[in-house]
Amino acid sequence: MHLFYLVKEVCLGRIKNNKNRRKEPNDIVNEAIHYAQVLVIDAEGNQLGVLNTDDALEMAYEQEMDLLCVAPNAEPPVCKIIDYGRYRFEEQKKARDAKKNQQTSEVKALRVSPVIDQHDFETKLNRAREWIENNQKVRIDMRFRGRMITRQEVGKEVIAKFTEQISDIADVNKEPAMEGNTMSVVYSPKKK
Repeated sequence: MHLFYLVKEVCLGRIKNNKNRRKEPNDIVNEAIHYAQVLVIDAEGNQLGVLNTDDALEMAYEQEMDLLCVAPNAEPPVCKIIDYGRYRFEEQKKARDAKKNQQTSEVKALRVSPVIDQHDFETKLNRAREWIENNQKVRIDMRFRGRMITRQEVGKEVIAKFTEQISDIADVNKEPAMEGNTMSVVYSPKKK
């Protein structure tokens, strides 16, 4: 746009103040469009044809809208006349809704010993049941200390007993496996 026309548009109040708006770094809006010619689509979705960028900007300003480059890699680049503030609001709303509907499953960890007492075992079992009923995964870590590492079958028996007790509401997601001196197993809630 020529400087004379730019000053005229500012004086007439047709150019919006875009300085206060936050825009995504990948959005190419209004004066940031540096292509000679662009394919213009109006607010209703009708193609207006290939126009000079200055003419397209002027057309957008006359409608008190913004010109957004939606396909900069196309030949010629495609720009749409829209209300950029509303467009960004809708995009942020979609992102919030997508984040809200996203399922996150946290893995809760319990540490047990191969020589666990019956009461401690029941307490850990009740805690695991509580978490699984809240749709959370549970990881049981059994740490072998000192010479206990030579008696891994005792630890496997404890884990087998734990699996048997919790099998009515949970499935084994990851089979018992040794990682260093720790045997781990992961349970997830059963699919309904």
